[in-house]
Amino acid sequence: MHLYIHIPFCSKACHYCDFHFSTNLKLKSDLIDAICIEIQKNHNYLKNRRLETIYFGGGTPSLLNEEDLFKIFNTINRYFLIDPNCEISFEANPDDINLEKLKLWQKHGINRLSIGIQSFDKNHLVYLNRSHNSDQAYSSVLLSQDAGFDNISIDLIYAIPSNSHTIWYKDLELALKLNTCHISSYCLTIEPKTVFGNWLNKNIILPIEDDFASDQFDILTSTLNNSGFEQYEISNFAVSKKYSKHNTSYWKGEEYLGVGPSAHSYNLESRQYNIANNTRYIKAIKNNTLHFEKEELSIKNKFNDYILTRLRTKWGINLSELSQISGKIPEEISLVINSNLENSFLELTNETGTIILTKEGKLFADKIASDLFWI
Repeated sequence: MHLYIHIPFCSKACHYCDFHFSTNLKLKSDLIDAICIEIQKNHNYLKNRRLETIYFGGGTPSLLNEEDLFKIFNTINRYFLIDPNCEISFEANPDDINLEKLKLWQKHGINRLSIGIQSFDKNHLVYLNRSHNSDQAYSSVLLSQDAGFDNISIDLIYAIPSNSHTIWYKDLELALKLNTCHISSYCLTIEPKTVFGNWLNKNIILPIEDDFASDQFDILTSTLNNSGFEQYEISNFAVSKKYSKHNTSYWKGEEYLGVGPSAHSYNLESRQYNIANNTRYIKAIKNNTLHFEKEELSIKNKFNDYILTRLRTKWGINLSELSQISGKIPEEISLVINSNLENSFLELTNETGTIILTKEGKLFADKIASDLFWI
């Protein structure tokens, strides 16, 4: 099974980020203790306690020190079996990466790094309010490779406002030059409760132009496909099938336990949503009071979850599996499927009875998914 650990601390607030985090690290020690208690309390949540993946997300897990990591891994080992081939992923900012930390991470069995580069351009990094510079963006990957990490993913953001696509081409050129096995690339989205969202409301910045974003997405997919990367999910590309095992488990609907404030858990029949507030989360854990909301999943929920998680992937929606969830695919959903097959946003793989997004359909994935939801 799979374990996600949310580390809700950052040294700096990026202008686009709407994940749960705090730049105040005063509660870090108390929160690490609370995470360990939650692992202990919820270790029976998963039917199988043999972990195939562990993922440290955030926030910025690379802010953790040796004592923090010792506490967390000591607790995990006490209550779970870690598969010998377990993928242990760790999100890291370029400015946190140094030889001492890389050795520390390896000591605890961390074998996959997800490095939040976002851009190699100094002006774009300032615009996004990232904590690293362009030199650190590039050198952090080289340093990690020299230290022995061969399973490295880098994050890039496209559709950052610019007068041309020159910077985006350069970002991709530098990314490919690093020879990492995985690239995750996301369109800049302006969320309401962010600095960018506030700036948009005050007309300080303009909305992201759809045509500009779609052009950059086309540049992304063609550049990476031509360089041997497989687009196995709309925003994720890998060479030699070096997929993120952890994220793939989400998309394939497998069970997982999430610990830490704002983390989610899923056991096929229900979902749990942890409190997205550090102080309240710590208090609830230490007082042994409820620290999450629980949602029992109806047939419609399961149907829509399958649509949402599978449509964006290379594995697509297996119509037989979809029928098994609902008994029969509702007629109104079948009409939407047929409509999108006719307009070439979806294609049917006849051998498996699976529908997948076409190249054109990937530009409208969210809209197509919402149209396929069983309301």
